[in-house]
Amino acid sequence: MALRARMHRPRSRLHSSAAALDPGKQGIAVARVFFVVLFGFVFCAPNSNARAEDEARPPAFNWAGLYMGASLGGGIPLHGADRLQAASGFGSPIFDLYPASATHPGVTVGAQAGYNWQSGPWVWGFETDLSLLDGRRGPTGAYLASPAYPPPAIFTLASNSSANFFASIRGRLGYAWDRTLLYLTGGVAAGGERGPTTLTLGAGGPDGIFYAPWSQSSRMKYAIGGGFEYAFAENWSARAEYLFLNQSLNTQLFDNGADFTYVSRVRNENHLLRFGLNFHFGEKNKIPGELHYGQRNGESSGNGANGSDDAPELYSVHAQTTHVAQAYPRFRALYDGPNSFPSGGKANVGSTTDFFLGLRLWEGGAVYLNPEIDAGYGLANSVGAASYVNGAVAKVGRTAPYIRFQRYFLRQLIGLDGGERQGDPDTGSRSEVLESTQNQISGRVDKDRIVITLGKFAVPDIFDDNVYAHDPTTGFLNFAFNDMGAMDYAADAWGYTYGLAAEWKQAWWTARGGVFQLSTTPNSFDIEPQLFRQFMSIVEFEARYDLFNQPGAIKFLAYGDNGYISKIDDVIRYAYLARNFPPSIDNARGRAVKTGGGINIKQQLAPHLGFFLRASMADGRYETVDYTDIDRQLSMGVVAGGALWGRDDDEIGLAGALSGLHGDRVRYFALGGTSVYIGDGALSYAGEKNMEAYYKIGFGKNMDATLDYQLLVNPAHNSARGPINVFGLRFRAAF
Repeated sequence: MALRARMHRPRSRLHSSAAALDPGKQGIAVARVFFVVLFGFVFCAPNSNARAEDEARPPAFNWAGLYMGASLGGGIPLHGADRLQAASGFGSPIFDLYPASATHPGVTVGAQAGYNWQSGPWVWGFETDLSLLDGRRGPTGAYLASPAYPPPAIFTLASNSSANFFASIRGRLGYAWDRTLLYLTGGVAAGGERGPTTLTLGAGGPDGIFYAPWSQSSRMKYAIGGGFEYAFAENWSARAEYLFLNQSLNTQLFDNGADFTYVSRVRNENHLLRFGLNFHFGEKNKIPGELHYGQRNGESSGNGANGSDDAPELYSVHAQTTHVAQAYPRFRALYDGPNSFPSGGKANVGSTTDFFLGLRLWEGGAVYLNPEIDAGYGLANSVGAASYVNGAVAKVGRTAPYIRFQRYFLRQLIGLDGGERQGDPDTGSRSEVLESTQNQISGRVDKDRIVITLGKFAVPDIFDDNVYAHDPTTGFLNFAFNDMGAMDYAADAWGYTYGLAAEWKQAWWTARGGVFQLSTTPNSFDIEPQLFRQFMSIVEFEARYDLFNQPGAIKFLAYGDNGYISKIDDVIRYAYLARNFPPSIDNARGRAVKTGGGINIKQQLAPHLGFFLRASMADGRYETVDYTDIDRQLSMGVVAGGALWGRDDDEIGLAGALSGLHGDRVRYFALGGTSVYIGDGALSYAGEKNMEAYYKIGFGKNMDATLDYQLLVNPAHNSARGPINVFGLRFRAAF
């Protein structure tokens, strides 16, 4: 995947002795009770004979499988007071401000989805949810200020809308009696930020107006609790649930642009009580009554219709966790800059954990949801090289884990062969069975088909795929080998955006096209909210062939980014006119279209041995929009499967890449400019060169460890620094 960085703060230590006195610390006490009870559940379980008897007795209700539902309840905030603390420039707490709190108890309403496993009476699994939570907002109005202020001693606050929601990914552990389930739950949460706010002192004036952006959460957010669930019908259950929700310490910094600041810190913690209904899809994940292909042609099946491997799935549930540690030793450098790899050496660890939930809605239609937990940092906080060294870890780095819903989209498959003709043995080859995998539900589909995808996902989910080099969680880690380096595709800072893609697949060719929203400003956290105000258009044509009886494919791709983009020559001219160096890329943004394209080849050389090549180029007169700082690139490599040497689950890969910049961008970086991934403060230009080699050791199909080595020559296109030797270890587990 693409753009993936990090920022964050240590978690403070709270002492339980004060928990009874400070309601803000009651959550810690609740957390301790939760874990005590959880360990009690685990270690005080029935003896082995009792467990065997429980497992032998069929449950009155099977809790295993996918479930989805909705909930309604209320939330009680623990902290209501607001305080704007006078910080730099004031010098005394007598200038502190105390607006009336706008926080109050409120209603919560939302939806949840999860998956359970069951062994005897024991039930465990995971759940993700998203809920509105009313009652938490910033103060708005006029208030009395400290007498220390000159008349009129008042101040006003204008608070924009806050993030009045919470989301979570939680584990669950429960014990079932007949149709009753008692459970404990806990995990990572999100939400609760306070919106941008304007503070005006007295009548305002040049120094009397302070502005604060969105609040920053300085610690991990979490939700813990427990509940009671009762199955009142064959597929339905009702629940009552309590959660302690900690949305961390939110901090807003008010700045008037004249070295005077206020700081507002609000601890966002809530007691939640909610009631809900869940529909259980069941553990048998096949659509009732569907026949597989052999049965349609008169063949017998010992498994029956629903037991056939070809019978379509009703839903798919998969998960994956990837952890990457990377380090490099000291290297030669004439200087370091703001976006450089520190020349003294560095090591970082980062991880991503993804859940892939899919549900079939109707014939050919399915909806998918991908919540993700990110933690840690990319190497050197995800800067230092144009072909960055780690595509498997999120670019937005934080010490504590945090969650995001990275993908949620609807996909519709439209068959072009005609469903009835597939029952004829002579035309049965016109269909194929999709495997059950991440963001794909198993079932028989027409080989000739149209696929439409609408929602939030990543451009490389559809475009520029290559079986030998595309997924940094399983193959090459470096950007240079997983996407075209000069494909400056639409994305937020995590690599995802809203869009529409269509694919037309025929016997030997596939045509693809799509439209996607750019970020609000290049490489920002936010996606452009106004449809087609800033967008990317992309097309791709793929041709499949056999070369010396070995399958291969070639793809031709072209794109255009239409938005508010800086032309680099204008940036440099403005810097000279204003005598403002280093040049700022933010000073010359105007409406423009940045174009680019490339070729992508995959070729099997022999069974379990393949070759890939990508060549791409972009209009380097413009700044990097949302991907990385490359205007032209050539990359190629080979990948060999372990079956060649008797280890079916192992894999080895070797690849190299050459990258370069347009002349205007060379001048920009030579003057000290910075961009998404690079900016050393100066530049002795030479094209960046990358080499990567890895060996993946498989422990079965769903677990592996990878030893990775990368050599960076002229990192960030700068011959004054490097080469750099990067050593990595990746661990991945999936189900």
